[in-house]
Amino acid sequence: MTALKAGNLDQLGSDVTLPRYNRDDVSVGILHFGVGGFHRAHQAMYLDALMNEGRAMDSGICGVGVMPGDRRMQEVLKAQDGLYTLVQKHSDGRWEARVIGSIVDYLYAPDDPETVIERLVAETTRIVSLTVTEGGYNFHHVTGEFNVDNPEVRHDLDADATPKTFFGLIVEALARRRAKGMAPFTIMSCDNIQANGDVAKASFVAFARRRDPELGDWIANEVHFPNSMVDRITPVTTDEDREQIRTRFGIEDGWPVVCEPFTQWVLEDHFNQGRPAYEAVGVQVVDDVMPYELMKLRLLNASHQALTYFGYLDGYRYAHEVCQDELYADFLLNYMVEEGTPTLAPVPGVDLDDYRRTLIERFANPEIRDTLARLCAESSDRIPKWLLPVIREQLERDGEIKRSAAVVASWARYAEGVDEQNEPIEIVDRMRDELHEIARHNRDNPLAFIENREVFGDLIDNERFVEAYTQALSRLHQQGARATVESVR
Repeated sequence: MTALKAGNLDQLGSDVTLPRYNRDDVSVGILHFGVGGFHRAHQAMYLDALMNEGRAMDSGICGVGVMPGDRRMQEVLKAQDGLYTLVQKHSDGRWEARVIGSIVDYLYAPDDPETVIERLVAETTRIVSLTVTEGGYNFHHVTGEFNVDNPEVRHDLDADATPKTFFGLIVEALARRRAKGMAPFTIMSCDNIQANGDVAKASFVAFARRRDPELGDWIANEVHFPNSMVDRITPVTTDEDREQIRTRFGIEDGWPVVCEPFTQWVLEDHFNQGRPAYEAVGVQVVDDVMPYELMKLRLLNASHQALTYFGYLDGYRYAHEVCQDELYADFLLNYMVEEGTPTLAPVPGVDLDDYRRTLIERFANPEIRDTLARLCAESSDRIPKWLLPVIREQLERDGEIKRSAAVVASWARYAEGVDEQNEPIEIVDRMRDELHEIARHNRDNPLAFIENREVFGDLIDNERFVEAYTQALSRLHQQGARATVESVR
């Protein structure tokens, strides 16, 4: 067994792909907030591929953690010299292992925020990238307004505060760069949010204007926020994954990453201090990300929501189990064809029939073992961004909504906290307590869940949606998930 460290790479077997570049030649050009599984399976992987071609050696990644849970990432990456194993799991049972070397430093901000700010101010820092989850941008899901009542945001807006949030750290660095007459870095969001660059810009500008209106205007005018679409199913790494990596490849890795073979990144070419040549390793660099972004959000992400609550209620625990069930696979495909796709503009260079079929195949990959619990998490952030826009557009065009409304009903039923086998459900959501309390009244008041305007806005006022939703919820209570899906598929 070989512990993963820079000095041990030559001890790994030939079945493990290693960095072909000298990592001592890599300098930091990108600071990334939110180093988790997805970032390491996606953006860091693309940079590693570029470095293997002798490019982007000035674009090494310095990870930054701001949350308490990020300390473990700091400890693991420090112990492993920033290295980690990325394993692609193929549906035929084949595993491909690759050691990624593009993360060359990691800073845990709560220990030393000033060092983080100084690194952000450094002339060599050209890009600040983000994977901070859908809810990390701190805006209200219905009003779209930046939430200045967030306690940590309020703290960071105090004149003499030491920043705690990534907003506070990044805006302080931009203020110092502006004061020194330096050009700003680009802020590159890589989160699953429609128009993620625009969302990031709105949040940072709102924060900065609260601190200093002139600084906020400077950020609005000078900082570039490219939009992007990112895609790779990256389930949570399990102890079983770690053991399999030890057994198959002889690697002792404190936090490896497992993922599917498929990967996609569509990136708007909107950088003010240059960027790595991402297109050389398969990134689609385009002028307009929106068509690709909507395709992914309304087909892939919304389809995940369509399978996860029904599947969990029915007793399944993994995405591949649901998608290997013909009833649910048909339901997903019909949702995509009849409800999701009609809301999309043409997507240049993409065959949507092939894309939809590929999604079902990806979801059904038994090696990924993506848990429904993971896909069910943070629904109050995800449903409003991924599925409710489909419902609203279909209502406007008098299109079909019965499957989408049924998905909302399945979420309401899931939020009751018990599945159809009377097993308790552990709900993971920032609004968990509030939603569970509301869902407890689903049977006495079938409208209780969708009367929550903070989540659903004015959909409660639409008779067609209310009728489709209540029919699905009633059938869920009386006949269960399978019968409900059968009735609308």
